[in-house]
Amino acid sequence: MVRWKTSAVAGAISLIGTCAFAQQSVDAVAPEAATQTGTAFGTLSDAAVSALAAKDAGTPVEAQNWMVAAANPLAVEAGARVLREGGSAADAMVAVQAVLGLVEPQSSGLGGGAFLVWYDAISGVVTTLDGRETAPLAATPTLFQTPEGEPMGFFDAVVGGRSVGTPGTPALMQAAHDRWGRYEWAGLFAEAIALAEGGFTVSPRLADLVAGDADRLGRFKATQDYFFPGGTAIAAGDTLVNAEYADTLRLIAAEGAEAFYTGPIASDIVATVRTAAGNPGVLSRADLALYQVKERQPVCVPYRAYEVCGMGPPSSGALTVGQILGMLEGYDLAALGPDSAEAWRLIGDASRLAFADRGLYMADTDFVPMPTQGLVDPTYLQERGQLLSGDDALPEVTPGTPEWDHAMELAPDESLELPSTSHISIVDIYGNALSMTTTIENGFGSRLFVRGFLLNNELTDFSFRTHSDGRPIANRLEPGKRPRSSMAPTIVMTNNAPTLVIGSPGGSRIIGYVAQAIIAHVDWGMDVQQAVAMPHLVNRFGTFDIEAGTPMTALEGPLTELGFEVNVTSLNSGLHAIAIGDGLTGGADPRREGIAIGE
Repeated sequence: MVRWKTSAVAGAISLIGTCAFAQQSVDAVAPEAATQTGTAFGTLSDAAVSALAAKDAGTPVEAQNWMVAAANPLAVEAGARVLREGGSAADAMVAVQAVLGLVEPQSSGLGGGAFLVWYDAISGVVTTLDGRETAPLAATPTLFQTPEGEPMGFFDAVVGGRSVGTPGTPALMQAAHDRWGRYEWAGLFAEAIALAEGGFTVSPRLADLVAGDADRLGRFKATQDYFFPGGTAIAAGDTLVNAEYADTLRLIAAEGAEAFYTGPIASDIVATVRTAAGNPGVLSRADLALYQVKERQPVCVPYRAYEVCGMGPPSSGALTVGQILGMLEGYDLAALGPDSAEAWRLIGDASRLAFADRGLYMADTDFVPMPTQGLVDPTYLQERGQLLSGDDALPEVTPGTPEWDHAMELAPDESLELPSTSHISIVDIYGNALSMTTTIENGFGSRLFVRGFLLNNELTDFSFRTHSDGRPIANRLEPGKRPRSSMAPTIVMTNNAPTLVIGSPGGSRIIGYVAQAIIAHVDWGMDVQQAVAMPHLVNRFGTFDIEAGTPMTALEGPLTELGFEVNVTSLNSGLHAIAIGDGLTGGADPRREGIAIGE
């Protein structure tokens, strides 16, 4: 039962007026409903159960026509239903994101922002959409400083209204659907509404994270009432109802994203931010009404026989991933192999050099001039790559001097980016590909809960300082500005067509996770499931983080002998990838709860 998109959103009102429709819609368009199995996520289709089993076995999911990979099986099933019904990758993303905001609220949702990379099969063009949050017009550069002019403590800034930027995710969902959607807008919210009103099964991950953040979640009554009903934390296997979220989605389904940015929803968001006890913010109705998604030029960097394309500023993701790969172009990583300390010396120091450039130059180019082209110029990357030609770790790493037609003298940034976030990869039957990384920043964002969803703390991705040694910091806070991000939704191209769709959550480690997975797939011949499951080694600022409890801890000694400081620690990525060849193969990170489904 395909509901093809009509020109008038108003026509959707009759389709989504009640939860009864939502439940009927799910039943009517889910041919797998007759074969379902109970799991830790509740009742899942046999396709989802098989996908979970494939992930456990370390094997990719295979398909011929379409595929979707994301961080929760319930969300993936919603996207799979849309793709099966003839919807596009953009349509499926809307359905996936709507469910993720319910079942994985700590990571993304209506109150956050996202970056989207799109390959259009008809035009052959890669496009990127910026749905990043913006700083309120009333925000000042010293918003996160004490009266003495010193940076606030991180969580002192995060928890409450002060850290909330203007959300961009609903506008991005609408923008993608307006451009590339085929399915009726209202029908994309059916699963999310049905699950919100009928209840969904709390996953082990959500339950563990709620228990671990009890003090901060307990600061605000609405948040506490939802995550601690009756004073007790939700537990894995509980059925959790979110009627407010269902009502919010009905409004958006009926009226489009405008319902989020104007009217009662906007009023409630602003009131929640401005009255947050102990730490109010400055978000206004005008900030919401003025928000716009921006189309940006993709950043594409050659690597081997491929072109690695992603989101440019205000994201640092594609630039930094591209710099790492570009510096490694002259080294035979395939011959060294994934168990080689020498391979990781090269990767680690390339990452350090790229992060040095990131810290100095990268920010929102609507506000700060930036040498975007110079940073990924092949000649510049080759020169930087020559710094790796020694035998030991680089004793010191400094930013380079890429070609630039501007004379601004900047100071290095020191903003803190803690991991949360989620990633969605989709390929549809028409040959379109979508890679979207979506976030509310820190786990549970600002901890403010309104209308059934959490609000972001994205403003704390800005530098808390404005200057250092008299020089301005590019990523300083300014009214209307978008904070720098490490999100790196990526589409890898070959012969002008996509060959890999990938991305990950993980704060500033996202860059290392994505670069490593691309190297694993391209240089070391791993299939997508192997590539996303491979143990992590990440070096951003000098210390080499090695994933605890994995065989890669055997490299602790060799990397130490090469001159690195080594830290064995938990590295919790959430890579979701789809490889495109004769057919489609999908992989989901075993560190998270996600799956890939395709047909």
